[in-house]
Amino acid sequence: MTEAQQATLAAEHAAVYTYGVLGGRASALGNTPLQAQVSAAYGVHRARRDALVRAVRDQGGEPVAAAPAYDVTPMPVTTAQVRRSAQEVEAATAEAYASLVAATTGGQREWAVQGLTDAAVREVGFGAAPEAFPGAGELGSR
Repeated sequence: MTEAQQATLAAEHAAVYTYGVLGGRASALGNTPLQAQVSAAYGVHRARRDALVRAVRDQGGEPVAAAPAYDVTPMPVTTAQVRRSAQEVEAATAEAYASLVAATTGGQREWAVQGLTDAAVREVGFGAAPEAFPGAGELGSR
């Protein structure tokens, strides 16, 4: 399970970084509902990242470190661009949580299912179309 946790932690590191950038971009657009939405997503991903760091350490592992930087969609700053980037972040974290769901049981699986659900709901909240099986692209055509 540690491999799935580490992959999910890596996705959360990327999400925290990207939402930090998107928060600045959303702020440049003015005080909008998008700014609040990005800020809320940032907080959720930070909390989930921190929980994963603790879980890996509790199991005697060394948490995967964040990358020095991540590729974030370049300027110009538009509402559509920020929404697209946020959708991509949520799709990536949903995929990581789907893998974590498959690798866990009991309370850990419940936590992973909640992470998957949260990511899928946020992705739709940023304008993506709902999916039958969020985070499991190979099942999307069913």
